[in-house]
Amino acid sequence: MTPSRRAVLAAMAGGALAGCAGPRSTVDRSASVTGSPSTSAAIATGTSTPGSSPSATAPTTPSASRAVTRADIVARYGHAVPHTWGFDAPAVVHALPTTGRVIALTFDACGGPGGSGYDRALIDFLRRRDIPATLFINSRWIDANPAIFRRLAAEPLFEIANHGTRHRPLSVTGRSAYGIPGTRSAAEVYDEISGNQTNLTRLLGTPPRFFRSGTAYCDDVAAQIVTALGERFVSFSVNGDGGATFTPEQVRTTVAAAPGGSIVICHMNHPRGGTARGITAAVPQLLATGHSFTRLSDALH
Repeated sequence: MTPSRRAVLAAMAGGALAGCAGPRSTVDRSASVTGSPSTSAAIATGTSTPGSSPSATAPTTPSASRAVTRADIVARYGHAVPHTWGFDAPAVVHALPTTGRVIALTFDACGGPGGSGYDRALIDFLRRRDIPATLFINSRWIDANPAIFRRLAAEPLFEIANHGTRHRPLSVTGRSAYGIPGTRSAAEVYDEISGNQTNLTRLLGTPPRFFRSGTAYCDDVAAQIVTALGERFVSFSVNGDGGATFTPEQVRTTVAAAPGGSIVICHMNHPRGGTARGITAAVPQLLATGHSFTRLSDALH
């Protein structure tokens, strides 16, 4: 990892995703996080052995004739030793594969202690301005908002992505982030991904393409499991609302400064926060400077 990349990740850690961590988290409200656009190399899904680093080769996906099972994942990754922890595991996507003036707005809906609210003002603004976005939705948020979810899922403007089943950091060793205990084994990683994957596939008719863990933290073995289950782990390059803790002005200045190719993370589950007003102010500024917006599926192939 280069010194500049390490500095970016350290800054990201300072802007805790408290919108996912729940009310007990603390966040530096002055922090705005922007990373350099890059796409990470994909990794093989079946080559890790104890103490070895994941190999950086093309990912494999589940066979059309046979789904990857929990037992498969345990057999393949149950003894694998992780070597990274944070936002920067191999195969994790942080930015769009372009430096053009295109930005992906992504909004997490965390559910449970992380918040099951619905920021109607935010979503209504995106609708009025015809701004596409990718919505990372947790299983518990769906349970709390079934009618709202059905409407969002029916709108081509929005794309639904997997934000996990219990909203846990994705670890094979139980590492935590922002006070939230992570998954403790390859089997629990499978459960965290596949529980909501199954739910979303049933509700949407097709499986989700993208996954983001609770807090966006993962280790490299867990990231491989995401790939093995047919999804791509998407992190972010711009922390747009500091975990739903930024003021409207902080959201505006942070998002409006996003460079082309950015993946911006914000939250749609904290209607009393500053996200809606900040996005409402930032998007017209970006449009005025020639930027456009995209769903992840329209930019990542």
